[in-house]
Amino acid sequence: MIYYEVLCYSCKQKFRLYEGSLKYKQFKKNGNGIFCCEDCSHKIRMDAIKNFFRYSK
Repeated sequence: MIYYEVLCYSCKQKFRLYEGSLKYKQFKKNGNGIFCCEDCSHKIRMDAIKNFFRYSK
């Protein structure tokens, strides 16, 4: 399977982008882009959802 190893901008650890995924396609288009791993992506998304409901009252 083809993949790229990319550095996560949040936790600074290497992770793999496998062929066929959306992030893989984005990396091929823009190799200088900022990418984060699945764990960090999930944490960022959950924090955004919590903050949305906290300030939407």
